[in-house]
Amino acid sequence: MNRTDRIAALKAAAKERILILDGGMGTMIQRHKPTEADYRGERFKDWPSDLKGNNDLLVLTQPAIIKGVHEAYFEAGADIIETNSFNAQRISMADYGMEALSAEINLAAAKLAREAADAYTAKTPEKPRFVAGSIGPTNRTASLSPDVNNPGFRNISFDELVDAYGEQTRALIEGGVDAILIETIFDTLNAKAAGFAVKKAFDETGVELPLMLSGTVTDLSGRNLSGQTPEAFWYSLRHLKPFSVGMNCAFGAEQLRPPVALLSKVADTYMSVYANAGLPNEMGEYDETPEDMARAMESWAADGLLNIVGGCCGTTPDHIAAIAKAVAPYPPRPIPELEPRLRLSGLESFVQG
Repeated sequence: MNRTDRIAALKAAAKERILILDGGMGTMIQRHKPTEADYRGERFKDWPSDLKGNNDLLVLTQPAIIKGVHEAYFEAGADIIETNSFNAQRISMADYGMEALSAEINLAAAKLAREAADAYTAKTPEKPRFVAGSIGPTNRTASLSPDVNNPGFRNISFDELVDAYGEQTRALIEGGVDAILIETIFDTLNAKAAGFAVKKAFDETGVELPLMLSGTVTDLSGRNLSGQTPEAFWYSLRHLKPFSVGMNCAFGAEQLRPPVALLSKVADTYMSVYANAGLPNEMGEYDETPEDMARAMESWAADGLLNIVGGCCGTTPDHIAAIAKAVAPYPPRPIPELEPRLRLSGLESFVQG
């Protein structure tokens, strides 16, 4: 299948059933207990700064580990896997002095995921597998000051974000992804920059892909870090006309349900959800079992909230397999038809009429 065929197959599958996204990448990487030497590999053995924790770099130094994670999620029933590129833009890579490697890392991440997806599609052509290029939020926030004594200060500009996201997107497209996933959005202005960069990259490359958006909330109020409610978050980004919107990370499934339910009512596109396996315990581990998450996701599916479902931090192929089995009997959420109205967003939403 070429990319045009894959995109058509993705859109057709989304109409027929709840699609399964993969689970946590970092969780699976840590099962291998990679050392500083593993992160460095031969190529970066003399790098001047520590590299342990730079998970995206492993697509260059330990590609077998990353490809193995992708394959494990496909074995568990995933339709869509994410590239190992969550932090692979210049802004986050600056922590390791690796800004110049951003494009190379994204290209390698996309190619690894593409190889795994194509291999599993060849095994079961009736169930094609897809690759979403993962774009994380960076470690900067465009809406808030990092200095409590200077609320007007910003340590990143909109244009800097656009440049970094644009480079990342172009490399992911070149590597063969089927969709772009802007995820773990805690600052809506960062996501606006990412969305602008992605659309610009589509124009520059002549390749337009489905765009997926996934926000995250910072507390039980259901607001993101920049203070927006789920409805306001959607109205701020609806102009991007995404293939899907949803929530990820944050809490376990039960705590994430209220903001997702609010978003589901106002979003006239597909809904995605991939929660953490609960909150970390005192040892930094996640306690929600595959059975726990599957039970929660089944109730979401039964109530018509899901189009795409997977797992985030703490989830494994066992979680994804259990979720896939639990939601299989249920139809996908019907996309609501909303009346044309004036819809505005600040920290909260406003709908006229």
